[in-house]
Amino acid sequence: MAAHVVYVLECADGSLYTGYTTDLERRVDEHNRGVGAKYTRGRTPVEVVYSERYESKSAAMSREYAIKQLTRAQKERLVGLEEA
Repeated sequence: MAAHVVYVLECADGSLYTGYTTDLERRVDEHNRGVGAKYTRGRTPVEVVYSERYESKSAAMSREYAIKQLTRAQKERLVGLEEA
């Protein structure tokens, strides 16, 4: 099973956050407890709306960067929050 995960969270304010982890369940719990990324601390609860698994950290980090470069509308299409 791939150990490197790129994920997109929908925050309580409707914003989207993209991140990388090796343990998605633990990381989402950290975000929801307020010890995750600074961005999500005031935007809990968060919910995973999309994730991808990769065999290598470098592939996952490259994908995380690519997703972060997308516009809001492109991210919504990617995660299925908006009709194409």
